Amino acid sequence: MNDIENIQATENTEDFGAMLEAEEVGVHKGQVVSGMIQLINDEGVIVDIPGKSDGLIKKNDLVTQDCKVGDMIEAEVVNMNDGDGYVLLSERKVLATRNWEKLVSEHDEGSSVEAVGREAVNGGLIADVMGVRAFIPASHLSRRYVENIGEFVGKTMTVKIIEVDRTKHRIVASRRAFLQEEKQKAWETIEVGQVVTGIVRRLTDFGAFVDIGGVDGLVHVTDLAWHRVKHPSDVVKPGQEVQVKITGVDRDRERIQLSMKALQPQPWDTAEEKYPVGTIVDGKVVRITTFGAFVELEPGLDGLVHISQCALTRIAKVEDAVSVGQDVRVKVLKVDPEAKRISLSIREAATEEVDYDAQVQGLDFDDMPEYAEDQPLDAE
Repeated sequence: MNDIENIQATENTEDFGAMLEAEEVGVHKGQVVSGMIQLINDEGVIVDIPGKSDGLIKKNDLVTQDCKVGDMIEAEVVNMNDGDGYVLLSERKVLATRNWEKLVSEHDEGSSVEAVGREAVNGGLIADVMGVRAFIPASHLSRRYVENIGEFVGKTMTVKIIEVDRTKHRIVASRRAFLQEEKQKAWETIEVGQVVTGIVRRLTDFGAFVDIGGVDGLVHVTDLAWHRVKHPSDVVKPGQEVQVKITGVDRDRERIQLSMKALQPQPWDTAEEKYPVGTIVDGKVVRITTFGAFVELEPGLDGLVHISQCALTRIAKVEDAVSVGQDVRVKVLKVDPEAKRISLSIREAATEEVDYDAQVQGLDFDDMPEYAEDQPLDAE
């Protein structure tokens, strides 16, 4: 027997063996089979298929991620024996075959599709797009530089198909192209005065950057709240959903000014009603100057206690009577909403409350020598 006859005999033997194996198993390579999931483990899923052997769909060939035991699933036979007695199956091949032409059509029409990151590789990300493996270059994952490609593994994202290789059955996708398209759409609709919902993306010492649907705007630290904010992290956190008002738009420089406090009640609008002249309230000393102490009545609403009203006796400096952070009782002397000023008195609050306590105890306040009207303020 010559060499050609030997090769033909070997091929015939292999073909005959494959035919016998297929006949015994009940399926053949390339066949699409349907079966019920019997077991789910770390390797993949075991499927009950026609024939004497069960089928195995390995994790990287499984597209349906939320499957469970008892579910029916379709897959293509890729190998009659995986070495452990299972028929090797692929759900991905079935979907890839069915969806390939659809993806080509999506590319031609410039449409967007959903993708799931599967594996970080050199230079980019392998993703699953409708059951078809797609490559997303690192430079196309975001509008900004991506340091860790692995953060996209397992993440669902919207992408655009930017390249189709019909010969090799490969596609290249871009998340950046989709984001750029969304950004352009957003700029066409943005107007000053709009109230929108956004997501806080990052914080700086001077404010918070908020994504308002494809574009980022800045909420300056002074626009986060009516009260003083030391750092944006005191008010918001990355990933938090917030409502903001668009207060400024510079299309040439692509800058958007946002405000959170514009949507919050202005404390001074109700100051006169909440703090009528003559009432005694609690406050906290937040700042001290040479002429007095500023007391916070509520966030965004401070009043001034003049140095002459800081204590019952005359003092040389404000620090002799109060300190920053101290809780104090104050009496409201005057409220001027237009000028945004409130005059307060620690001295009168103390005098009035001592007077009240004395009367409750049946004492004559005027007879108490330390509080007699003709007693000098600095008397010991």
